[in-house]
Amino acid sequence: MAISYCTRPPQNDRTEGRPPPERRGPSRTRRPTLWEETGGPVGLLHSSLPSVAFVLVNSAFGLRPGIFAAIGTVIAFTVLRAARRQPLKPALAGVVGVGISSYFASRSGEARDFFVVDIWLSLTVFVLLVLSLVVRRPLAGVVWSAVNRSSRAWLHDRPSRFGYDVATAVLAFVFGSRFVVQFWLYDRDLAGWLAFAKIAMNYPLWAVALAVWAWAVRRAARRAGRTTP
Repeated sequence: MAISYCTRPPQNDRTEGRPPPERRGPSRTRRPTLWEETGGPVGLLHSSLPSVAFVLVNSAFGLRPGIFAAIGTVIAFTVLRAARRQPLKPALAGVVGVGISSYFASRSGEARDFFVVDIWLSLTVFVLLVLSLVVRRPLAGVVWSAVNRSSRAWLHDRPSRFGYDVATAVLAFVFGSRFVVQFWLYDRDLAGWLAFAKIAMNYPLWAVALAVWAWAVRRAARRAGRTTP
């Protein structure tokens, strides 16, 4: 008498098309790029338009309406970013900057003083960047490590530190050239050209500086054997 055995196919604990839970890789949270950290093209626009609004309204209606136009523009951008649930850090920094600039222009009664804070800020940042190169602590790397709470092991790796040296030198050129050009225009009381120079020197120079900075970050990350943020 033959005995037949009925065998059941083994249970498959997988859901079709998906790996078992224990084999799934850890989910990674995407970190913002350098371009996104600075607000991207909207951030650059946010930093430039209040100056344009100030100059146009000031030339047509006077200093005080020009100040109100600049403040209204920066507040409108901030509200727009909040409504879209976009990062507010660049917007809030813009509000503070326009507020301080408006104070100096209102206090002196001269339109050119709307730009005086930006001029001296450029000089201050330039000096800090150069000093960081002198003491062999390039600020581009130090700032990136601080913002991302990452290791400063790159300080002990010459090629990685060289990359951050280059990025810091490019940033120093950006801020140094902005100071030289804008101070020259300020000294000649050319408020309209100050606004033009701020825009013209914002977009192209920042694009180059951020590209070099991103290159330095990727270079250091590759040498450290970890994924680029």
